[in-house]
Amino acid sequence: MCGIVGYLGKRNAYPILIKGLHRLEYRGYDSAGVALINEEGQLSVYKAKGKVSELESFCADKDTRGNIGIAHTRWATHGEPNTVNAHPHYSESERLAIIHNGIIENYAVLKAGLQQEGYTFKSETDTEVLVQLIEYTQLNRHVELKTAVQLALQQVVGAYAIAILDKDHPDTLIAARKGSPLVVGIGEGEYFIASDATPIVEYTDQVIYIDDEEVVKLCTKDGCTKDEGIEIATINNVAKTPEIKRLELSLSQLEKGGYPHFMLKEIFEQPRTLTDSMRGRVNVRQDNIALSGFIDNKERFLNAKRIIITACGTSWHAGLIAMYAIEEFAQIPVEVEYSSEFRYRKPVINKDDVVIAISQSGETADTLAAIQLAKSKGAFIFSICNVVGASIPRVSDSGCYTHVGPEIGVASTKAFTAQVTALTMLALCIGREKGTMSEDKYLSIVRELGQIPDKIERVLEQNARISDFSKTFTYAQNFIYLGRGYNYPVALEGALKLKEISYIHAEGYPAAEMKHGPIALISQEMPVVVVAPHCGTYEKVVSNIQEIKARKGKVIAVVTEGDEIVSKIADYVIEVPQTEESLSPLLTVIPLQLLAYHIAVVKGCDVDQPRNLAKSVTVE
Repeated sequence: MCGIVGYLGKRNAYPILIKGLHRLEYRGYDSAGVALINEEGQLSVYKAKGKVSELESFCADKDTRGNIGIAHTRWATHGEPNTVNAHPHYSESERLAIIHNGIIENYAVLKAGLQQEGYTFKSETDTEVLVQLIEYTQLNRHVELKTAVQLALQQVVGAYAIAILDKDHPDTLIAARKGSPLVVGIGEGEYFIASDATPIVEYTDQVIYIDDEEVVKLCTKDGCTKDEGIEIATINNVAKTPEIKRLELSLSQLEKGGYPHFMLKEIFEQPRTLTDSMRGRVNVRQDNIALSGFIDNKERFLNAKRIIITACGTSWHAGLIAMYAIEEFAQIPVEVEYSSEFRYRKPVINKDDVVIAISQSGETADTLAAIQLAKSKGAFIFSICNVVGASIPRVSDSGCYTHVGPEIGVASTKAFTAQVTALTMLALCIGREKGTMSEDKYLSIVRELGQIPDKIERVLEQNARISDFSKTFTYAQNFIYLGRGYNYPVALEGALKLKEISYIHAEGYPAAEMKHGPIALISQEMPVVVVAPHCGTYEKVVSNIQEIKARKGKVIAVVTEGDEIVSKIADYVIEVPQTEESLSPLLTVIPLQLLAYHIAVVKGCDVDQPRNLAKSVTVE
């Protein structure tokens, strides 16, 4: 969850590090810090609780010179959010400084051993234990820093992405990872490290994605070429050849583009991002879908006795929609699992199972662990991810990238609709190849899929009206969201969006389940959002709305254009164009994204960086 940035080269490191931390703010954090080595060999650490701007204010009168540095945004795990627990952390001698993303699970045992050796600790963090262990190893084994890092990490249980400075070697930066992402950028006579590519894109498009249990040494000694300045080896000292990739990311994608928040920008980008997701996959005649990840592994899908979808949060909601589509089109049983539960409950996994992992970042710790478990049992792993080169697609057997560009807002919007689109395309491919859906039905849905971006544009035209009536609901302490069939997961997603960014408690339910408990909550003070497009269960949902109105509940309804029944009984109505039932979530979710956004804005909430949340959950 935390953000890591590092620089080694000829430029002043501090401005690059601060700008990088700002780029990583979307990941979620509660404190920030920076470590620099100046020309005189002095290693300085500056830290502040709160936003990166607080760190900048603290550093305003400090010595921020130096051509090498590391910086960090912390999301508290061990130890409360404060300046002492913020990263970077010094070693005992203050010769080393470290930043760390992850959790060292056996830190207490390691700490007790170091205390017996006379080491003292200033913070409550597991990270300080790690830097002390590295220094202890280096001094007692009489080895260089890279070797000390390798030896120390052999004793560590947990996840980490780390970067370390040594004031005695101001031309060297050491980094390592296991379970938390880390990327190295290569410039002319300079190197960058970061948790993801967003801080790097401004300076280079040449990157190396570090693999688990790899340690990288970056060096700019005189006479070193840029290739000679990179050494990568495992923690067991097996040398690795760096594989340089070209970064496909533009600086303009990281700017707000005139919108007040990244979230609103990303909501309005969805017509374009879904077009990008389908480009090269849905042909120009809109009568065929070609997914290379399916074509190359067709037999695994056609012979699957079961499909297991594993994901967290919003991605789990996308998986629920995929369950409806795969079972309808392909007639294969589907189970949708929370990754955090699946990985721990001794699941029964067979060699003829297909496991689909969904993760925007491709770094979600629980989902990564879940597919590693499934892979060890012989299952075929197919991933749906957005970030090229991330951990989950790299360990999967095959997969599909969503290609929506960076999603900066913590509350996922365009990633969700792209995931649903990719999963729908996969369901259609399986169903057609198996012969479990008619050709007419296949063609109808494929052609309609091509029309979805234009139909989303029509929904977005209602933004101003949604903004106006959203002001009415800032008083609410609770919301209920209802939907049926394909739109039950949309109700869950709408409730999650409202909780995430407005801090209003909200729950999603299948509409028919309202009578089994939640109806007791209905009153004038309880707004109810009902997703009610004109699909197979429309009449049933109408009955549910009448039950709510009979108890004086306030209803916000999402309906199909031209609706004549719900429109007369709901208090507020948002229309979406007619579409295939299986594609309706791509339209009905848009008003719910806008509703949550506008309520949060009126309440004065930090929409892009909601409290306590991180964009990518890379620790358990």
